Amino acid sequence: MSMNYYTLGNSGLRVSRLALGTMTFGTEWGWGADRETARAMFDAYVEAGGNFFDTADLYTGGTAETWLGEFVAERGLRDKAVIATKFTMNTEPGNPNAGGNGRKNIMRAVDASLKRLGTDHIDLYLMHVWDRLTPAEEVLRTLDDLVRAGKVRHIGLSDVPAWYAGRAQAIAELRGYEPVSALQLEYSLAERSIEHEFAPFASRHGAGMMVWSPLASGLLSGKYRPAQAGNAGRLDGFRNTTHPGFQKFSERNWAIVTELEKVASELDRSMAQVALNWVAAQPGVATVILGATKLAQLQDNLRALDFSIPAELRKRLDSVSLAPAPFPHSFFGPEIQVRVAGGVVTGDKPSGYSLPVLIEGEAVSISSN
Repeated sequence: MSMNYYTLGNSGLRVSRLALGTMTFGTEWGWGADRETARAMFDAYVEAGGNFFDTADLYTGGTAETWLGEFVAERGLRDKAVIATKFTMNTEPGNPNAGGNGRKNIMRAVDASLKRLGTDHIDLYLMHVWDRLTPAEEVLRTLDDLVRAGKVRHIGLSDVPAWYAGRAQAIAELRGYEPVSALQLEYSLAERSIEHEFAPFASRHGAGMMVWSPLASGLLSGKYRPAQAGNAGRLDGFRNTTHPGFQKFSERNWAIVTELEKVASELDRSMAQVALNWVAAQPGVATVILGATKLAQLQDNLRALDFSIPAELRKRLDSVSLAPAPFPHSFFGPEIQVRVAGGVVTGDKPSGYSLPVLIEGEAVSISSN
């Protein structure tokens, strides 16, 4: 396979279309990969051309950051590697300022992450989740200070409301702060809610989407079935959880799994590869985060972009996974918008108005031989 690189949002940071997620680095949470397996997955990803690594201070109690930093250092890849990590989550019970998005915690968290990662800078620093309390002005000013101090290169937001992302980007633009270059959000055939607001925001306002859980916590890998007995994987362990990210077993999702299996069979590809390919080609998506616990899983996932899904098969996947548009988005479809346009074909720009920039070919020789 060959890995292509594209700029992240409106930044000049080049990242591979597949990122390596490290939430599975470590077994402290009762599942995940041991050090030997994590190292093997890291090596396989690097050898495939990947350069984008996603982690967080929360993951496996700091083990994920520590191992990632060690793996990068051992291979001398710091200048090549693009490291993204996150803050917000509280790891010190009883201390409300050891979590959240206030300036005090961000300053504490960034130094702790830098120490675990064994580096003097973070390429992409993201707010992990909206805390419902801290003003966006405080978050953006603090992150801008970290960029100016050289501790952080670019900034992003994860798991926030669309209005908050829009306000944050507007604050950055108006005050001359470092802009938001990335939005990290859940997206898959089973979870398409972000298409209504985040995808247009990403495309128009320079924040590339980093997709997490593209396989819906493993649901779209093919190892789960409605009447299945026994433990097929870690998602089974969350059947009774209250965590909203693991509520995947539903009649709609089983229908998606069934159609995905048919499409994958017709393409002679694994279900995981087709699900990853589908989400990678969606509007606004900059990179897709791969999360595996076994080397074989990662090796299969890394081949997800080696083919194209024909339009008729993509249409079948689109159809089975489509959910009704919530209000007010139900008013933005052609049924009402055609009346707004007076019944004539109207658009923003004609096809080909803005040509994509793709740098490829052979480099010019600078040798006289």
